[in-house]
Amino acid sequence: QVQLVESGGGLVQAGGSLRLSCAASGSTFSITTMGWYRQAPGKQRELVADITRGGSSYYAASVKGRFTISRDIPNNTVYLQMNSLKPEDTADYYCNALITGNNNYWGQGTQVTVSS
Repeated sequence: QVQLVESGGGLVQAGGSLRLSCAASGSTFSITTMGWYRQAPGKQRELVADITRGGSSYYAASVKGRFTISRDIPNNTVYLQMNSLKPEDTADYYCNALITGNNNYWGQGTQVTVSS
């Protein structure tokens, strides 16, 4: 079992920045890839960025160049630095952990609101 707790969401003006954090606990040794997803009202949940244990990262086209994902493996934490935020980035952001055997765990979500 893996538990994920996100923090760092909030309200920010367009052009501003936020940093999301996700702390993992439990069977963290089994985590392979960690990532951030988001879900806007009325839309499907989408992958924003993820990062492997080896440090390889993926970004959705809509956030590439603005968001940076990083991972502190000894402290079982993943971060999402979000710069140049746009109103269309408004969503609930969820941390995800993929473990050996391809099971997924999710955090409870943190809300990000970007005002124009």
